[in-house]
Amino acid sequence: MVGLRSIDHFVLTVRDVTETVAFYGKALGMVAEQFTPADGSSRWALKFGHCKINLHAEGAEFKPHAQQPVSGSADVCLLTDDPLAAWQAHLAAQGVAIEQGPIARTGARGPIQSIYIRDPDGNLIEISTYG
Repeated sequence: MVGLRSIDHFVLTVRDVTETVAFYGKALGMVAEQFTPADGSSRWALKFGHCKINLHAEGAEFKPHAQQPVSGSADVCLLTDDPLAAWQAHLAAQGVAIEQGPIARTGARGPIQSIYIRDPDGNLIEISTYG
């Protein structure tokens, strides 16, 4: 029997890579990294913890890509060890509106508390904590 352990990275298709890099850096503390894959092209990723988000510019996606890559279609839950109250204060200071929460939800390992925001493309970003 085979099995999976974790997510390494995922791809977001975005309208404006520069705007996305700025938002995720400022609002979520992610670190932008330009990298060169095996094909020699230049790409951008957002790194956090042991994960990353690769960015594809809408209309200029790298192959292979999703069958219908569009911006604003993602709904992602990101985990934090920090209290949601600290996130609420940080996001307010950055001018980022909280769409919903804190609210009780269910994560992969059980109950979580979550707040929801939107990125510049309208992707739904859930920031959550266990316990």
